[in-house]
Amino acid sequence: MGRWNRAVALVGMVAGLGWVPAGVSAAPPEASVPMATSAKTSATPPRIPAADFAARSDFNYVRMAPDGAHIAMQMRNAKEPMLVVMDTVTSKPVAATKLGDKVSLEWLRWAGPKKVLFSVSQMQKIGGDETKVTRLMILNIENGERYFVGTKWLTAKGDDVLWVAPDGSSMLQALRRSYNEYPRVYRVSLDDPKDRGDKVQSEMPGVWDWYADDAGVVRLGFGYSGNKVTVYYRSSANDSLRRIAKVDPDDDSDDNWWNVLKVVEGSDQGYVIRKGDNGRKTLQLIDYSTGEKIKTIYANPDWDVDDVWFDKQGKPYAVTYTDDVDRVVWLDPKLAELQQRLDKALAEPEVWIGSSAKDYSRSLISAGGPNDPGAIYLYDAQSRSLKALFLSNPKINPSQMATPKPITYTARDGTVIHGYLTLPVGRSARGLPLILYPHGGPYNVRDKLEYDSQVQFLANRGYAVLQPNYRGSGGYGEAFDKLGDGQIGRKMQDDLDDAMDWAVGQGIVDPKRVCVVGSSYGGYAAIWAVIRNPERYRCAASFAGVTDWKKQLSYDAGYFTSKGARAWRDRVSGDGFDLDEVSPARHANRLTRPLLLAQGDADTNVPMSQFKRMVKAAAKANVPVEQIVFEDEGHGFSKPENEQKWFETLDAFLAKNNPAS
Repeated sequence: MGRWNRAVALVGMVAGLGWVPAGVSAAPPEASVPMATSAKTSATPPRIPAADFAARSDFNYVRMAPDGAHIAMQMRNAKEPMLVVMDTVTSKPVAATKLGDKVSLEWLRWAGPKKVLFSVSQMQKIGGDETKVTRLMILNIENGERYFVGTKWLTAKGDDVLWVAPDGSSMLQALRRSYNEYPRVYRVSLDDPKDRGDKVQSEMPGVWDWYADDAGVVRLGFGYSGNKVTVYYRSSANDSLRRIAKVDPDDDSDDNWWNVLKVVEGSDQGYVIRKGDNGRKTLQLIDYSTGEKIKTIYANPDWDVDDVWFDKQGKPYAVTYTDDVDRVVWLDPKLAELQQRLDKALAEPEVWIGSSAKDYSRSLISAGGPNDPGAIYLYDAQSRSLKALFLSNPKINPSQMATPKPITYTARDGTVIHGYLTLPVGRSARGLPLILYPHGGPYNVRDKLEYDSQVQFLANRGYAVLQPNYRGSGGYGEAFDKLGDGQIGRKMQDDLDDAMDWAVGQGIVDPKRVCVVGSSYGGYAAIWAVIRNPERYRCAASFAGVTDWKKQLSYDAGYFTSKGARAWRDRVSGDGFDLDEVSPARHANRLTRPLLLAQGDADTNVPMSQFKRMVKAAAKANVPVEQIVFEDEGHGFSKPENEQKWFETLDAFLAKNNPAS
């Protein structure tokens, strides 16, 4: 029976938060390592069709209007992706617009209660090179009108919005005409599609990022000057910008290094994420005029602060961090109380209060777990009731899914690495075939205990799946983060090899039955694994993997507009190591193991040229490579039929080169 059929009772208003939806309940996973000698604990599940794993909700990017009257979202089941707005009471659509061919939705937000502001991107040829360009659009839900706003130029970062007026009348947009120019800031009307804006802040040498307060006043500039990070600040619109900090980003002892979150309107105070005494990222209130800390708002002894949520008055009301799952710490007692009621009602490992009305009269609630793709609910505060909007994947039955478990191992240099191991249901945890599955990023990203359709698909096919959070992964503190600098293809790759050795040493995995699968950076790591260590791995499969690091960095430089561009380049190259030495396309002649390459031809993160470069290099070396290109797909799958095809292609490839039985 399909998941949606079993959960049909979710539709409609459900009074009271003591209710637990049938078929959705799941106990939190135990924080333990599966023993290699454990016996079968449940029957082997049926071979679930790839189409079921690729199925999904029709909607994405779901956002509540500030007045709680409407919900905006991307609709993904149409021939062309659409932006749709529905009434929260009737659930009927009130406005919609097609996004266009080979256009990706980057983000959406409300601009007042009647307009949706959204960013779209597309690949363009600029100066002979592939470049990801972005532009801003408005959808007016009262008349259905859609139009571009802001710049008319094709620019690599045309969606840098600093501030939106609460009534949706205008915004502040940072723009630069070319990659070599510093950004200037314009005030742009959101009601007039012909308005290109009035300049309110000129470019300043060295400043790549501008920040505004909640009144729409540009207060702070952030960028590079020489080898230093420089911060400029002013107390009000009538003051001149002055330098308040010049920081060496490589100096761990420098207390002035922080990530800007918010400048408080009418005050010199503001919020930053800054390293605490134990090296973990903390939330702090500082005086921007001096850079001095006023107080620490939140610090976790073990984990970095990931994100901070601010209310309409500019005050932080929640902090998030990740241990094995995402956690939220509510600074607002009323929301903390609501969280407790929702946790009890929905009985899922993760329950999140998401996008909400300004007065929290209505909120979007997400709930799920590592073996449950979850559901989205509408919570009404007045009636204290939940309305199920949709399931994230109506085809998946959580009782048939595998449960990932956290693991730790020690790398060859003594570094402790965390990760997750998923064992196939119904098989003894001994001598299993393994899929090593490194995450993308690679930096400031990590795997965690959450539902992953590809992990579950592979487990259903009989494979153990191991996801190591190699050095440089996010969330484990500054020291661990920096261990990844300059280690792409080197120590970061060692961590993957050591993960395999750990699983073999536990008796869980057969060392002769290991393949590597990944996407983005994980795709790179998969390709490099079979080139670097063919004696270890039987095969590799890559979706959107980087194959030439120098070319990728050159491409990245075309659309990064902040300190991140330089930081990314420095992190990848490290001590000046020649990246050609760890670029698969430069070593295709060393490839001796089966390789599957896949790519979306509309990818704006890792461009199609990376795929073509590897294919061409392999052909020149007379090395066969299986390949598949997905038309109109980007750095992931927007169409379930394409993800299904990927799963089926991967399934056949693995069955041929590393059979599970």
